[in-house]
Amino acid sequence: MDKLVIEGGKPLSGTIRIHGAKNAALPILAASLLTRGRIQLHNVPKLLDIQVMLQILEDIGCETQHINDVVVVDTSAANSSHVPESLMKQMRSSIFLMGPLLARFGEVQIYQPGGCAIGERKIDLHLEGLMALGAQILQTDQRIICRAEQLTGANIHLDFPSVGATENIMMAAVLAKGTTTITNAAREPEIQDLQNFLNQLGARIHGAGTDTITIDGVEELVPCEYEVIPDRIVAGTFMIAAAATRGNVTLTHVNANHLTSLIHVLRGVGVQVSVDDDIIHVSCATRPHAVERIVTSPYPAFPTDLQSQIMVLLSLSDGTSIMKETIFEGRFKHVDELTRMGADIRIDLNSAFIRGVNRLLGASVEATDLRAGAALVIAGLAAHGKTIIEQVHHIDRGYDQIEILFSRLGATIYRQSPVSRQLDFAN
Repeated sequence: MDKLVIEGGKPLSGTIRIHGAKNAALPILAASLLTRGRIQLHNVPKLLDIQVMLQILEDIGCETQHINDVVVVDTSAANSSHVPESLMKQMRSSIFLMGPLLARFGEVQIYQPGGCAIGERKIDLHLEGLMALGAQILQTDQRIICRAEQLTGANIHLDFPSVGATENIMMAAVLAKGTTTITNAAREPEIQDLQNFLNQLGARIHGAGTDTITIDGVEELVPCEYEVIPDRIVAGTFMIAAAATRGNVTLTHVNANHLTSLIHVLRGVGVQVSVDDDIIHVSCATRPHAVERIVTSPYPAFPTDLQSQIMVLLSLSDGTSIMKETIFEGRFKHVDELTRMGADIRIDLNSAFIRGVNRLLGASVEATDLRAGAALVIAGLAAHGKTIIEQVHHIDRGYDQIEILFSRLGATIYRQSPVSRQLDFAN
């Protein structure tokens, strides 16, 4: 399997364009099934998760194309509501297909989704929401079958503001009869992007970005052309990397309003962050200082998807910081790998106590999940010596050729594949 090799210790410098948001593109691709015809999406990154979603769409009869950052999906010939188990196991976001397929075909058959092993991630809220809309659900082992002759609007309260459940309910409800109201809805920017896309198709949704979303059902939707928002987690990763390497980096095509919690933390530890429209500039000439406490919570609070990355910066800061993880109980797996690189981190239940060290040292480490992998890349860039990161496929799920992106900022980083090793041996 591929590895990333990093020669660290060099400040990042330069300008980088942030690619489209995976977590916005995936539900939008699923939502394309709600209409019949050709949809064109711009700013869609080439990621493993995107490839899997396109494979699923093709398997159920759609035609797809992905050239550069443009995806074209023709859903006219979609003829199946059965999502293959092999593809569902590869990606948790395949769960987004439940709502659209149920709305279009009156039935959907799926399996328990896969994804990163970062803790328990139940789909109960998805199922409860669809049941409230009138779906009948049968579960046998790993298989889940949902049926509904006619979905009907309902008042749905989520016990937790789940992003996936909010989006699945929204997609199912756009073609339901009557009005659906979701309370305690998730507020993430990706939900706002889904609302904007659906409304461009002809849906009638308002309230995304608040804790109450209202969907007035319509009879049909029509295809459109749409541009996906920039990826706030990718942007955050590069901002933190700039700070951790004492660099000077400019990010373009980014929405600073989606990153207010991170910007607040970075400025609080002494990092210089300036914002101008869709451009963010990050620089850090001196050693950052510790932060008293960071707590991950649903948007707009500090995102769990940036917890592992910010921990690298805190590991290099002056003093002791506390990081509390409240979303996923299995999201500290990167800590063992960071300690192998010299970080001083102690875990107590769902809190990490991080005592800053003067430097990290390169080591051979393993990416245990997507965001843990991104954190290890940042650590490798900041560390002295060579770092080798195994299990790079996790990173490829969320970053479009991460080694090329960082190389553009002056990093010494390259991908080593089994094929290239064989060629090197042959030469």
